Amino acid sequence: MQIDQARDTLNVSLLEQVYLGNTVRTWLTAMAVFAIALAALIFVRWLLVRQLGRNTERTRTQLDDYLLSLLQHTRYSFLGIMALAPALKILMLPERIATLTVPLLRLVLIIQIGLWLAELVTLYIHDLATKRTARDVSSVTTIRAMGLGAKILLWTTVALLVLRNFGVDVTALLTTLGIAGIAAALAVQNILGDILASLSIVLDKPFVVGDYIIVDEYQGTVEDIGIKTTRVRSLSGERIVFSNSDLLKARIRNYKSMQQRRAVFTFGVEYGTPADVVARIPGVVREVIEGNEMTRFDRSHFARYGDWSLVFEAVYYVTDPGYNQYMDIQQKINLELYSRIEELGARFALPTQVAIGGGPDGRRGTGEIARVVSIPV
Repeated sequence: MQIDQARDTLNVSLLEQVYLGNTVRTWLTAMAVFAIALAALIFVRWLLVRQLGRNTERTRTQLDDYLLSLLQHTRYSFLGIMALAPALKILMLPERIATLTVPLLRLVLIIQIGLWLAELVTLYIHDLATKRTARDVSSVTTIRAMGLGAKILLWTTVALLVLRNFGVDVTALLTTLGIAGIAAALAVQNILGDILASLSIVLDKPFVVGDYIIVDEYQGTVEDIGIKTTRVRSLSGERIVFSNSDLLKARIRNYKSMQQRRAVFTFGVEYGTPADVVARIPGVVREVIEGNEMTRFDRSHFARYGDWSLVFEAVYYVTDPGYNQYMDIQQKINLELYSRIEELGARFALPTQVAIGGGPDGRRGTGEIARVVSIPV
């Protein structure tokens, strides 16, 4: 009996011993709280990863994929710090240790947030590059460069927050970085302008690789959209290189995005054609146009009296925007219209000038132009 009492007294005395301002009992309680909290956080993380892993296989949304990746990139050190927070509230630590513990907790939190944001940038850039690969392969390089720039900016911010967390005055550092950044921007402003223009082209998509564009007097098919320049292959075969900033300042005509092509053509028949034949020509033109596939007739009219012919104008649409297809259809219309006009008894007209009278020396062709007549084709 006395032995048991002595043992209990010894145990009580051990638990009441003080280390760093806390009894052993308090230390054991804090350790138990830390272990329970850490085990709970690890279990919750495992449970969420498992559940989200199942959902990602059944859903098409990207939100659960992003959450799963963020949980997978949650460090155990961060969970340990989260579990340590309630344990530290139980303890009464000396001031020098407490002042060191708080910055360490903030350090781990800042780094973990940086890891989460970096992972979000990686996922977004990967998804964006995957979507663009099928349509515009060359823009993938620009997108990845954007991702790299975003990560550099992110980790620079994290580094400044870490320095400030440990009491370092970052004001002077920020001022120095700002001055250096302005100087660098002025030195490479043309390059930065092209890079920002490349970003604008990738996001706004005025054209993509494979589009046929006209920029001022230059035209061709877009072959590559780089960070600084865009390369276009002209019809004659040479490569035309534009700076991206110049492209955004120019007026670009993009023919690849056309859904249909509008065609307008005119022709003239000679004066003296009977009135009933003139009245029938617009209907003949309509029949010729509607007789072709991939065409949509719009209008056909006896438009005006020309200087040397009766002018007819026709408008139609080609449902295929390809230029070769349009020219094939126009050629077919021209050939059929030529024969149909002849069947009506009308004749196409060409201008000619006839000089009458002689010059002072009696030579032919030196007098004034008297009239304009039409010669049948």
